[in-house]
Amino acid sequence: MRFEETGVAGAMVIEPVPHSDSRGRFMRSWCAREFAESGIDFVPVQANRGFSTKRGTLRGMHFQAEPASEGKLVSCLRGAIFDIVLDLRPQSSSYGKWRGVVLGADDGRMLYLPPGCAHGYQTLEPDAEMQYLTSAVYTPSAVRGVRHDDPAFGIHWPLEVTAMSEQDQNWPLFDAASHERSAFERSALGVVAQ
Repeated sequence: MRFEETGVAGAMVIEPVPHSDSRGRFMRSWCAREFAESGIDFVPVQANRGFSTKRGTLRGMHFQAEPASEGKLVSCLRGAIFDIVLDLRPQSSSYGKWRGVVLGADDGRMLYLPPGCAHGYQTLEPDAEMQYLTSAVYTPSAVRGVRHDDPAFGIHWPLEVTAMSEQDQNWPLFDAASHERSAFERSALGVVAQ
């Protein structure tokens, strides 16, 4: 696997190196040793899949609050998606920055998002399917989000939104002071982001 920095601290685009022959291709999608050698401390504990019928479907921007914060390894199994990592870690050198990457079933490219980052994606083709591995189990009480169109971040989505959940439409606008205060309070209590 080849690991490429994204400009968001700790987030990586991962290019598999496929082995191809007359049968097709084979490629590795996760390896503890290779991830560790690239500075990524990620051990998956849960796998999730999402399927969207409409091109332009948008999901996000989601994250889990401490102590359930999670790293994610995202890939596209069918079609293509525009995948976003948004840094919401107040102490990070890339706080407030985002990066978008096209992930397609044809190339096997993946995006790793460290804990403390929000995640969202838009389908670029109909009947797109994605999968992500997480370093923490889904915890409904820890689910948080920010608006996909929040002017605080200026995320540029490639298509007009054709479908989105009511929850994602109604995330509040980002309040940096409140977010930073809550991060400070967590660290004062001894809860530190990974």
